[in-house]
This record gives sequence, C-alpha cells and structure tokens, in this order.
Amino acid sequence: MSDVGTDYEYLKKKILAITGVDLNAYKENQMKRRLDTLIRKHGFKDYVEYCECVRTDKDIKEEFLGYMTINVSEFYRNPDQWEFLDKTVIPELIKRFGKNLKIWSAACSTGDEPYSLVMALSRHLPLNMIKIYATDIDNQILAQAKNGIYSDKSIKGVPADLLEKYFEKVGTSYKIKDEIKSRVEFKQANLLDNNYPKGFNMIVCRNVLIYFTEEAKDNVFRRFHDSLVPNGVLFIGSTEQIVNYRDLDYSRKNSFFYERN
Repeated sequence: MSDVGTDYEYLKKKILAITGVDLNAYKENQMKRRLDTLIRKHGFKDYVEYCECVRTDKDIKEEFLGYMTINVSEFYRNPDQWEFLDKTVIPELIKRFGKNLKIWSAACSTGDEPYSLVMALSRHLPLNMIKIYATDIDNQILAQAKNGIYSDKSIKGVPADLLEKYFEKVGTSYKIKDEIKSRVEFKQANLLDNNYPKGFNMIVCRNVLIYFTEEAKDNVFRRFHDSLVPNGVLFIGSTEQIVNYRDLDYSRKNSFFYERN
C-alpha cells in the first residue's frame, strides 16, 4: 500500500464535506496517526479510496466517527471531583437556580457520565425533577448508552448505596434501572458545530477536549460560556484545565469547576 499520509489536506476537506467533522480542530499528528492506522487496517490504498467509502458505506462512516472520538468512560470517574460536585456544586446550584436545573452532558460517550449525574442529583432532588440533556457525535455509542448495560469495571466507582439501588445484575454485567435511564435525553450532536443549545445551569464535558487544538478548545469553551446562564458551572475532566479562563470570562471554583461570569 502507498503512504496514506501523502495528502492529509484532501482528507480533511472530504471528511468535512461528508461527515461535518472538521479535522483541523484536532491535533494533527495524533489524529493522522490514528486514521492512517484505521485506513491501513481496511487495506484502502489512499485517502481518496477511503473517503469514497466513508461517503457510501454507513458502517465505515460510523466506524470513522467512533474511532476519532476515542470513547473511554466510566461511572464516577475521578471520585474526588464527584464528591466536590455532591457536597459543594449541586447544593449551590439548587440554592442559586432552584430545583429545576437544566444540565447538559456534552460528549457523553456510553452514558456513564449522564447517568452518574442523575444519581448524584438524586441525593438532593426527587428523580422526577431531574433531566439531563446528553449528546455525542457517535450514534453507535449513543445506542450503547440508551441500552444501559455496563461491565463491572465501568461501574466500580459507583457508591455502594447507589449501585444497590439503581443497578441490577444481568449475567456478568450490570443494567442501570429504567428510573435512571428515563431521566436522560440522548441526542446526536457535534461539539465543533456552532449551534449549541442555550440556558444551562451546568455543563459537563470531561476528558474530550485533550484531542483538540488549543484554538478549537477555546472556541468550545466560548460556546459553553454562551450556553451557560450567568453563574452557571462548567465541569471539565482531570486531563484538562482552562489556563486562560479569565480571558474566556470564567471564574475558577477549583481545578475542574469553572463558573460563568
């Protein structure tokens, strides 16, 4: 096979036209290496052949979307951050905005995060008052999220009382109960699009933007700012920090929680 990396500019242009994904927003060396590996695995001779297949073959297109989003997720990932959310952030949000909180889990992957949010909120609010809006670019991943079945590794961080209350054992796996699933609305969306939903009291987007360029990250954080109401909170991952948060009009609550000014 010839070197698939001969015309990455062509690949970026075609992928944007076919899928709406702008590869310019991703760190080039990292993403190019991942995509070249994927293309070689299928035996495509070059980017032209691969792009044509992405255009015409639904499975190849879905595989591309799944491969580039790098879905690594688990319930209550980084428990100390969830404890801060439980003890400090949620009570402040309820005091500030009331009980009908509007919350968005962006790039929600297999659903671990939005379901964790429902369970965390259930310590403070009745379930019928909780609603999480959850989005991801990958439809196959969203289908898994809606299914709600997880390995013991995925659920290892769930507090014991919530595990017992909201999961049932199915063979070697764990199925999250419908009373939690029903509180999450899943939808396909691309963080690189401009049309973000508005009016949120909290946005959770964790361990996703590490794959983006600094410019793309700033654009996402600006759009999140516009999507939050004043004094709304952005919860990011342990792999990320907003170094220039003041320039983006946030105040820092701690390393992973930022408040819109």
